[in-house]
Amino acid sequence: MASIAVYSVKGGVGKTTFAVNLAWCAASISRRQTLLWDLDASNGSGFLLGVDPKKKRTAQSVFDKNRDPQKLIQKTDFDNLHLLPADESIRTLDRQFDRIGKKKRLAKLVEQLGKDYDRIIFDCPPVLNEVSAQVMRAADLVIVPLPPSPLSARALDMVVAEVRGSGKGHPPILPVMSMIDMRRNLHREARVANPKWPIVPLASAIEQCAVQRSPVGAFAPRSVASRAFAQLWTAIERKLAKS
Repeated sequence: MASIAVYSVKGGVGKTTFAVNLAWCAASISRRQTLLWDLDASNGSGFLLGVDPKKKRTAQSVFDKNRDPQKLIQKTDFDNLHLLPADESIRTLDRQFDRIGKKKRLAKLVEQLGKDYDRIIFDCPPVLNEVSAQVMRAADLVIVPLPPSPLSARALDMVVAEVRGSGKGHPPILPVMSMIDMRRNLHREARVANPKWPIVPLASAIEQCAVQRSPVGAFAPRSVASRAFAQLWTAIERKLAKS
């Protein structure tokens, strides 16, 4: 089992889109039993997968000592892909962690869920707090989507500091250039500066994920965007194999 965090301290970088599409790649391309764990209160992952939230706001209860996390997990329309959805209760999760005083509560749950899943992918909230710290302690790899801008470079520095602060055995970081349009000078310069980073282009098919409520590989398998996510997933699997 391996756990992968899709994380950024900056909103609007495509974090949820990345998490959903990478989870689909894990389930559909690698045929791995995959859990997408949404830790962002907006429940964007659930929306993109066409999973409507339950009426009760119980997402944070997964961290209660006597709660079985399997009871909160929902199936999706895609083989091998399940979702642990978020809701508004997640907003108080930081305080809940402070109250229970368990620095590796999330990591313990990941270990438990790893008995049923080969890959666990976190859609992380864009914050620096105890929630992000718990994810860093649980993750085997951190994916950071970075649109080409000075603010994104600053965001990467903040993520690196956060990950390194999680302890000696901190997970490796894989920056990914997102929303790349090679017709723009700034984007070409960013690519030249970071030639080894994977790329996910600016593409209408990716924007259609929210309309179709589906990963791009499911409705546009021959698109450039679909190939980009598949290539990124291959890079992730290779990086996990080396770690």
